[in-house]
Amino acid sequence: MTDLNLDRYAGGGGWRRSILVMLVVVTTCLGAVLMSHVLGLEDGRILDLAVLAVFTVSFAWIGLSFWASVIGFVLHVLGRHPVTLQRRFPASGPLPPLRARTAILMPIYNEDPQQAFGRVISTYRSLAATGQLDAFDFFVLSDTRDDAIARRELVLWMELRAALDTGRRLFYRRRPLNLGRKAGNIVDWLDMYSHRYEHMVVLDADSVMSGETIVRIAALMEANPKTGIIQTLAQSVGRETLFARSLQFASRLYGSFSAAGHSFWQLGDANYYGHNAIIRTSAFAEHCRLPILPGTAPLGGEILSHDFVEAAFIRRGGWHVWLLPELDGSFEQVPSNLLDYAARDRRWVQGNLQHGRLIGTPGLRLVSRLHLGMGILGYAASPLWLLLLMLSGAVMIGHELQGPVYFGAERTLFPLWPTDRAVEVQSLLGLTALLLFGPKVWALLATLVSRSQTRRFGGSMALLASAGVELFTSMLMAPVMMLIHTEFIARILCGRAVGWTAQARDDRGVSWSVAARRHAWHVAIGAASLSILWWGAPAYLPWVAPVIVGLLAAIPFTVVTSWRRSGLWARSLGLLVTPEEREPPGELRTLQPERPRRKRHVEHATVGTAAADGVAGEPV
Repeated sequence: MTDLNLDRYAGGGGWRRSILVMLVVVTTCLGAVLMSHVLGLEDGRILDLAVLAVFTVSFAWIGLSFWASVIGFVLHVLGRHPVTLQRRFPASGPLPPLRARTAILMPIYNEDPQQAFGRVISTYRSLAATGQLDAFDFFVLSDTRDDAIARRELVLWMELRAALDTGRRLFYRRRPLNLGRKAGNIVDWLDMYSHRYEHMVVLDADSVMSGETIVRIAALMEANPKTGIIQTLAQSVGRETLFARSLQFASRLYGSFSAAGHSFWQLGDANYYGHNAIIRTSAFAEHCRLPILPGTAPLGGEILSHDFVEAAFIRRGGWHVWLLPELDGSFEQVPSNLLDYAARDRRWVQGNLQHGRLIGTPGLRLVSRLHLGMGILGYAASPLWLLLLMLSGAVMIGHELQGPVYFGAERTLFPLWPTDRAVEVQSLLGLTALLLFGPKVWALLATLVSRSQTRRFGGSMALLASAGVELFTSMLMAPVMMLIHTEFIARILCGRAVGWTAQARDDRGVSWSVAARRHAWHVAIGAASLSILWWGAPAYLPWVAPVIVGLLAAIPFTVVTSWRRSGLWARSLGLLVTPEEREPPGELRTLQPERPRRKRHVEHATVGTAAADGVAGEPV
């Protein structure tokens, strides 16, 4: 199926997008009508109108995610591919021979060399097992600023070349200047080597891909000359803390349904996530050089979230971008605790807000502009949610303090009796719950009806219990992340830019003192909200109880879920264990690189000119 003609489907998305838009609009209108009845907008109060406006935007956002998951679920039940709507999938059949050459790039920045090179070699070995290693070269592209780490990188590279006989396959380069960060690192490589390789597979420092998947996407690129990027769906693996296990489980159980739904309507206008994807080098080199935004950081200067922009630019150049979530064998890691997770988001928030200055770029396709806008709204949804909670709380307190109004400003013969809106309230609550939790429910059901899939998660009881634990942790986490994202956006809009540091890759816990300092104001807001609502609108408390509980529990939640022992304890009970943990594929079983005895001349190696200014060991 690697001869699949993706390009022929690129222009056929009109009816698919019309269906999605219609479903989202109808759902949003239904929610808005119910909310208007609940608020009693016949009085025309400004505060009520503000609540309705914010609610409508937020409801449309979750409606889009909901219907994408519904479409993915239907495709799963019918056994249809999201692009072709046929039963044949690109991930099946024998591996085809490859004609073109592909470079596999791993940009790194102050990473643990042992871990980074370990993932490169794991991917290398998996490719070697396909028998098509000759079509690939590997490049570790270092932007490391720490000389001690850089020396370890060079030493390890030299050892691995000797130990694995990869002299013609594994190359290393350290840039003297970190211009343009990761995007600039790749562009520098393109300037030197794009003419030698038709494609490049971009990995992050925490990425691993199976050789079979890489061969298949390379064959798909050969069969589709107008395709610029094929993005795989990376599964989260490798972390042991309870926090990370919850994210890994959710990604594995729910992620494919949403991705399939988005692939259905996006077709050749899909997005690029910056790693675990194959890219046509000539198209990327010609169209994806990022501009420097006018002004200073945080909203000016170098673009931090480069991937969405690169997808938009390559589409502007006439190339197609595809998301193929059915391609297995693509893996990444997630942060091990809530604070590291938030720190990663901090950079993404700033980068996505920069996209607001690019939405109007001439020549971009409408769907590309939508992707940029969705990237902004993905984080702007947090202050919108907070604003909705504040406005609705104020409305409820106002109603309680004012009490029922039996006679308005105009004289009437009969009193205005209070209207019973219990039906509208219950309907709105049910609709909101359906949109929020429905995708998880049918993803769970779709897995439960398959005995083979259920066994991969440890059986039906383990699967159900794990889903319950994940739901509980996500509900506690959501209000904290709402305030954190709101804080990030406020700081960025006030001109405070984020730095660029290496991401934490190890399982590491959070101390009570650190959690207390970071979450003190979250707990204070939760306590203040509880006190105000208890005094002014106690009937509203059950509606916002999950939010208040999440804020009050922020400190113990962050600490306990960051413990590796809590994650291992959950695993011992069979909870939050993914199929890749129960039956690890070969590329995940060999993540540690070989460490042969160091030779004396390698022991004292330094980062010389060849490694610092170019690629060490020129590819043939």
